Parts: sequence; C-alpha cells; structure tokens
Amino acid sequence: METHEKQELYRDISAELKAVIAGLEDPIAAMASCACILKERLPQASWVGFYRVVAPGLLRVGPYQGPLGCLEIAFDRGVCGAAARERTTQIVPDVEAFPGHIACDASARSEIVVPVFAPGGELIAVLDLDSHAPAAFDATDQEGLERIAEILRPALRESYVPLPAGRPH
Repeated sequence: METHEKQELYRDISAELKAVIAGLEDPIAAMASCACILKERLPQASWVGFYRVVAPGLLRVGPYQGPLGCLEIAFDRGVCGAAARERTTQIVPDVEAFPGHIACDASARSEIVVPVFAPGGELIAVLDLDSHAPAAFDATDQEGLERIAEILRPALRESYVPLPAGRPH
C-alpha cells in the first residue's frame, strides 16, 4: 500500500473511531471498539489489542482481536514491555531479531506497539499490533496509531488503573 493510501486509511479509521466512542467514558468499551476497527480495517494486522497496566511494571491482555494473546507481560520483557517501560512507540520489522521478544503468536513476524495514556498523562495501556508479514509496519503506521491513541485518551480514566490491595479508594 502506498504511503498516501495508508495515510488516508488512518484518517478514515480515526474518523470512524471518533464517531463510535464520542462521549464514551468506558475504557474497556473504547479499547474493544478500537481493536475491532483496527483489526477489520488494517489488512496487515494478524492481532490487534491492548495490554493494560494492572500493577506497577505489569501488563495484562485485553481487549483484543485475533489468536490467543499472552496473559501477562512484565515491563522488562518483550516489545510491549519496552513500549511501556520507555513510554515510546516500538516498531519491530523482524520480531526474531528483537532481544527478549515474547512469541505469543508463533506466526508473528513483525510488530508495532504504541503507549496509551490516560487524560492526566499516566500510562494506562499499550496498543499492540502483530503481523504475519515481515516489516509490515512503518512510520506512517506509527503516526496513525499514535493519533488513534490520542483519540482514545478522553475515554480513559486514571482511576481505571487498579489501586493496590488495602489502599482506600
């Protein structure tokens, strides 16, 4: 797909997501809708979903579209962990070459992971896309997916991140 075609596709996806989640204040519904739209619209994506921050240094799967994902990922492991730890998008053209890559889907060949922030700036999740094709994601995908993460932001709440046990709400 040509760069301009991909840019147009991301503009369309962004408009669709904005319309679907307008006024929504439910992070799970927003993430589920986003994963569905991306999986349906991006032909190179074999897996699309979120890993949510559930404890300091720990991500848990969901919502997502595709084959079974890893249930939990520590910030010090894999591409998702790197995106969460560094709070920056990770583009991996060859997952086999990424140190510490976690093979949740043995058929995955490339990956992009975008950090997702709550309205106040706290990391709430990472948006993960896998592909069975090598080098399936590029700077155009990064730009489009980072814009999508920003569109999600109003639907997310800092209070969504669970408090440690024993701490008063």
